[in-house]
Amino acid sequence: MKKIVILFWVKGGNVERAAQKVYAMFDPEITDIFDVASFDVSTIENYDLIILGGSTVGAERWLDTKADNDWNRFFRKLESHDLNSKNVACFGLGDQVLYPDHFVDGLGVFKEEIEKAKGKLIGQWPVTDDYTFTDSDGMEDGMFFGLALDLDNQDELTDERVKKWTDQLKAETGL
Repeated sequence: MKKIVILFWVKGGNVERAAQKVYAMFDPEITDIFDVASFDVSTIENYDLIILGGSTVGAERWLDTKADNDWNRFFRKLESHDLNSKNVACFGLGDQVLYPDHFVDGLGVFKEEIEKAKGKLIGQWPVTDDYTFTDSDGMEDGMFFGLALDLDNQDELTDERVKKWTDQLKAETGL
């Protein structure tokens, strides 16, 4: 049976809320959800689909960003694992109003780390007119590297976006 794991950080707030919405779209019999700090990386190979979710800066607030945050610790542990046969998708939260020059930049970090681990990035999401921002490290050629969410300014679009994206992941993986 295929297994899915959803890993998110930071705990509490919008990131966890979005992770729970993604989790609700999958069969709980085959899906696990963890905050990244409590996840045992040695079990990563037990999963066929890995979904990563975080904010633009990998912390609750810009002031809390630092080089040794929980995502960085997770990715350093991940270096000893081979995700060659694994599908990896990601979702990122950003704020188009307060940080329009860095909207969902965290998706770019996820992409780099997924590539280092030789995982297969799936679930790219189109940049559409529904988004209003000036720049993002989380996109290329009109596509975000994963689902882009703005729960602060477009919360009314979140449920529909999550549903469409998880349907896309199911189609891409055959789940």
